[in-house]
Amino acid sequence: MKRVFAAISIAFGLGSVAWAAGPTSLTTLRNLHSLSNDQVRVPVPVAFEATVTYYRSYEKTLFVQDGDAAIYVQPTTALKMLPGDRVLIRGTMQPSFRPIVVSSDITLLHHGPLPAPLPATYDQLIRAERDCLLVSVRARVRSADMVYNANSGGRTVSLQVLADGGTIDVALDSADDQPFKGLLDAEVEITGAASGRFDGKMEQTGILLHVSSWDGVKVLRRATDDPAQLPITPMDAVLTGYHVQVGSQRMHVHGTVTYFEPGSTMVLQNGTKSLWVQTYSTDPVQIGEVADVTGFPGLHDGFLTLTNGAITDSHTQQQVTPQPATWHELVLSGHAFDLVSIEGKVVTEVREADQDQYVLTSDGQMFSAIYRHPLPSSSAAGNLAPMRQVPLGSRVRITGICMLDDSNPFETKVPFTILMRSFDDIAVVEGAPWLNTTNLLIVVGLLLLVVLTVGAKGWSLDHKVRRQTAALAERTEAEAAMERRMAQLEQRRSRILEDINGPRPLAEILEQIVALIAFRLEGAACWCEITDGAVLGEKPDAPETMRVRVQPIPSRTGTALGTIFAGLAAGSEPSEVEDDTLSIGARLATLAMETRKLYSDLVHRSEFDLLTDIHNRFSLDKRLEEQIEVCRQTAGIFGLIYIDLDEFKQVNDLYGHQVGDLYLQEVARRMKRQLRSHDLLARLGGDEFAALVAMVPTRAGVEEIALRMERAFDAPFVVEGYTLHGSASVGVAVFPQDGGCRDSLLGAADAAMYVAKHTRRQTAALGAEASEADLVSDKPARSRSRNQPR
Repeated sequence: MKRVFAAISIAFGLGSVAWAAGPTSLTTLRNLHSLSNDQVRVPVPVAFEATVTYYRSYEKTLFVQDGDAAIYVQPTTALKMLPGDRVLIRGTMQPSFRPIVVSSDITLLHHGPLPAPLPATYDQLIRAERDCLLVSVRARVRSADMVYNANSGGRTVSLQVLADGGTIDVALDSADDQPFKGLLDAEVEITGAASGRFDGKMEQTGILLHVSSWDGVKVLRRATDDPAQLPITPMDAVLTGYHVQVGSQRMHVHGTVTYFEPGSTMVLQNGTKSLWVQTYSTDPVQIGEVADVTGFPGLHDGFLTLTNGAITDSHTQQQVTPQPATWHELVLSGHAFDLVSIEGKVVTEVREADQDQYVLTSDGQMFSAIYRHPLPSSSAAGNLAPMRQVPLGSRVRITGICMLDDSNPFETKVPFTILMRSFDDIAVVEGAPWLNTTNLLIVVGLLLLVVLTVGAKGWSLDHKVRRQTAALAERTEAEAAMERRMAQLEQRRSRILEDINGPRPLAEILEQIVALIAFRLEGAACWCEITDGAVLGEKPDAPETMRVRVQPIPSRTGTALGTIFAGLAAGSEPSEVEDDTLSIGARLATLAMETRKLYSDLVHRSEFDLLTDIHNRFSLDKRLEEQIEVCRQTAGIFGLIYIDLDEFKQVNDLYGHQVGDLYLQEVARRMKRQLRSHDLLARLGGDEFAALVAMVPTRAGVEEIALRMERAFDAPFVVEGYTLHGSASVGVAVFPQDGGCRDSLLGAADAAMYVAKHTRRQTAALGAEASEADLVSDKPARSRSRNQPR
């Protein structure tokens, strides 16, 4: 018994030490799948094997599965993967709809069979019980369309199918439209990776199956009738074919009322969750009361809703504190239907038949706040409260429900509107400046009253005052129009600045800049000529008949990147607005062109050696992976040549690093001349180089090129007045004979090079007396070190 207790104590101690050492990577997908979002708030390291069930490279979408466990992976690699590939994934887990994996590295192990798809029902999918798993679903095709995909620049297939319980969306990666024939109304079995559609709060709003090809769509039974041959139905009789079988369950939600329109709408909020409820109840419910609502789940414009809501009011108060937010936070869709507050400056206010609308600006962006008028009743008809007047230019704090224009937050920023509950939801934070349109009109009215009261100057003075008043009103309107125009200009300028830092082509951005200049110059003909490049914009047919303003596009180095032209009416006078507008356009064009040039330079520096201007090791590794993949697909071969300069250290020691750098540059030029246009030469570091020889029929072809590169050192090198005699050791490896992956090929070529170098040294040792001087200077007057041996 004592021995048992001692063993238990030792085991407990070792376990405590292991736990104290910190968390280790999770190595099975089943362990990952059991974690919750709360458990991965701090990223959890993972390293596990799984099988690829779906991969869309251009949008970084990857589903993997191991047994009955599956997960979504956000890949950060250019590795090409196919369904059935077995991979090793390293990365961290992060919260999402359910925990996902953000990969740091993915290694292809081998290709194998796909997991057997699990049969799935609509109820299982809408409850996310088959989330990320490879499933098969039986359904009837409702629609089949070819759609343009902006991310890939090509076409894909979008299907909507009807299963027992509801509709399911299918994203199919194929540009082939032949299988469309006869697909409508057909009964099919679809196999793909299961996922959901989500709103900005990561709430599931639908079902989406990811299918890699048409092989995942199996037609079980074709439609009995061709849809195109159906009899024509009168447009006003299409409802005769409408038939719905509703099987939705009644749901029960609980929360605090943050908005209520009797007989129409209610919004409930509970913590970070909020829900739009459609109700016919007209019983009074107060904002801030806790309520229970039952109803049927549904979607409205892609948003989660509860329809036919029945309200049970608890008559207890639990106020929800509005969450302060900015314009940039609200357009990210994470606050749909939440009670929020935002500050902005009032631009205009409009009373409409069913609502009052205030237009505001915040962070340079515009949004609206609306207050819906109460439904008219017999007692309140005609007693609509007057609209609250807020002086234009005032800074206010708006409180209300965040309403979004689109439920899909993954394509772009989503416009929003704040739905107010009452005029109390407008709080003036800072009053409007005294000098505004309203006060000016008041002053004008007072002046008119004084003129009319005094009447001393008679009709002539009265006529004069009226004329001045009209001029003032016209100027006020012109100023208002100018403000609107400036707001449009600022909006265009902001969009151009966003596009400069985005993926939009440079030519389109420059055309936007030219259009901005034309807009500010009242529609003048404007165009841009890029130095040694294109002409963009609207260049008139006969610019010589116009007064043309010219503005160079400067660069940081002083040289002009191009020129902006503005064609104005002949005989018109120059103005400061023209100078200012052309200057702003030139600065924007400079920013756009130099930003793109900086990006190109950074890409070049990441892939090329700065000393020799040939490819670096990173670029070689990438091309090796691509060439291996190509040869696997075509059953081809290619060669890899490893080159190591002999006794390069003596060059640096005897002549200095500057001579050594120039020597390396000349070596790179000579070796590059021995290669073909589709081959690649890279500097691996120091005095080591490698050449990727593509499209060769035999090993002899690779060895012939390797011999040419070795013979490139036969002629002496003249560097800074020194004559250097160099040589190199060369090793050859051929795919797939000497290695099936990048590392094995590099290792084989390196080993072959070292064998060649060892052989060269043995040969040199036998004839050491005959080869003392290897690097000899042709200018003996400079230094004795020039004649020293290599």
